[in-house]
Amino acid sequence: MIEKFLTYLRVEKGYSELTIRAYGDDIRRFAAYYGVEEGAFDPRQVHSVDIRSWIMSMSEAGMSPLSINRRISSLRSFYRYLMRQGVVEALPFGKIHFQKKPKRLPIFVEESRMRRVLEAITQPTDDFKTERDALIVLLFYATGIRIAELIGLRDEDYSPEGGELRVTGKGDKQRVVPVLGGVRRKIDRYLSLRNSEISCENREKYLFLTDKGKRIGRTAVYEVVTETLGFFGVQGKRSPHVLRHTFATHLLNHGAPIKSIQELLGHADLRTTEIYTHNTIERVKEVYRQAHPRSRNNKENEKEDDYGNSDSIGKI
Repeated sequence: MIEKFLTYLRVEKGYSELTIRAYGDDIRRFAAYYGVEEGAFDPRQVHSVDIRSWIMSMSEAGMSPLSINRRISSLRSFYRYLMRQGVVEALPFGKIHFQKKPKRLPIFVEESRMRRVLEAITQPTDDFKTERDALIVLLFYATGIRIAELIGLRDEDYSPEGGELRVTGKGDKQRVVPVLGGVRRKIDRYLSLRNSEISCENREKYLFLTDKGKRIGRTAVYEVVTETLGFFGVQGKRSPHVLRHTFATHLLNHGAPIKSIQELLGHADLRTTEIYTHNTIERVKEVYRQAHPRSRNNKENEKEDDYGNSDSIGKI
C-alpha cells in the first residue's frame, strides 16, 4: 500500500523524487515503530494511541518539533489517500495535533549600536547613491516597513506636506506611516539628487531607483542593509527584517502601546506583534542581572554580606 501511495504522489500529484522519498521514509519509520515489516503493515489496525506513542518516542529522542510535524504530516497524507481508496473508513488521529514550535525571539540591533549607525547615515552628502543607500537603511528603522513595501513605494506615496508615507502591504492592504522631520529632510534631499541625476524621461515612477532610472531590486536593497550594518559592527544576522524588528522593539522599550505598533507594522493579528514583548521581558531580565546586587552576574554578589553570608540570587 505504501508503494501505491508513492506512485500516486509521483503520477497524480507530480511530486519530486526527493519529496516522494521523504514521504516513503516517514511512513516506513512509523511501520517499523509499529513493529511490522512494510509488506505486513496493515493500516487498518492502527489506532490513535499507536500514533501518539510514536510521537512521544520521537520527542523523547530529542527530535525537533519541525521534524516530528513533517512525519505526522506524511502519515496524515497517507491515511487520507487510504480513505479515498476505501481502505480505511476514518483517520486514526483522534485528538492528535502538530507539535508546537518554539518561538524565536526577533533579532534586533541594540540602541547604542543603532545610534552610531544613524549618526553616520543622517549626515548629508552630494552623492545620489550614497544618499539613496542611507535613506534605505534609515527608512527601514524609522518606519518598520518590509522590504517588498519599500521597493514598491512610488513617488506619489510620499506626502512631504503631511509628513507621511502610504505603504501597500500584504494582501494589497494600505496603511499610512508617519515620517518625522529628520527622515523627511533625508527623503527630500535624496529626491533632489535623484531628479538631478536621472532625467524624468528615463526614470520609473518608483521612489527608490538605480542610477539607470529603474526600480531598485530586492537583492540590491538587501546588500545595502547588510553592508551598512556590517560596516558599523553589527554582528549576526543583518537584514531589512532585522531593522523592522529593531523598529518595533525600540518603540516598545520606550513605552509605545503595542496596538499602535501593530498598526505601524501592518500586522493583521495582534498576536504577531506580541512577540516583541518577549524581547522587552528579556531586556528587563538582562538589566536585572547586571544591576541587582543579588544577581550572580553582579560582581558585588561575590562579597559577603553584613552577616557573613555569601550573596546568592537564591536568597531573595
